[in-house]
Amino acid sequence: MNDRLKKLVTAAVLAAITTVATMIIKIPTIGTAGYVNIGDSAVLISAWLLGNPYGALAAAVGSGLADLLSGYPLYIPGTAIIKFLMAFVCAPVCTRLGKRLPMAAAYLISSVAAEVIMVAGYFLYESTVLGYGIAASASIISNAVQAVVCTVIGNVVILLFEKKHFFGLQRY
Repeated sequence: MNDRLKKLVTAAVLAAITTVATMIIKIPTIGTAGYVNIGDSAVLISAWLLGNPYGALAAAVGSGLADLLSGYPLYIPGTAIIKFLMAFVCAPVCTRLGKRLPMAAAYLISSVAAEVIMVAGYFLYESTVLGYGIAASASIISNAVQAVVCTVIGNVVILLFEKKHFFGLQRY
């Protein structure tokens, strides 16, 4: 199987995992119609394993599909863009830092960068596009909690995968 096809298949699997991870736990946020979930863990893993553009596309498609299937259609455009940007930034930050720092540090720093994009992105989307105005600031705390939880889960999972060589783990 050629490299491009492997990346495409892996992206499809990671998009499905992202959808499921996002839908497993849904806790409604205060002040907006959004919800807290653990899908960002899969977004981060997609970025780390596939890089760009495949990891970013897997993150966007998987997260957007979760919003569609969960009955949050107003969030689909914002979610797709935010998750794409998260992975799109996370991947090169991790790659560059991984050349100078231990990979554990590169994963952590790149995940923090991605999660800052998520928290800021949803605040901007909810306050402007969805019209919640200042009420959208109430979701910052919920999104920050999601960011911390998903950073921990994503980092633990990727480090376990690397240590145990699960699934023939290979970054593309």
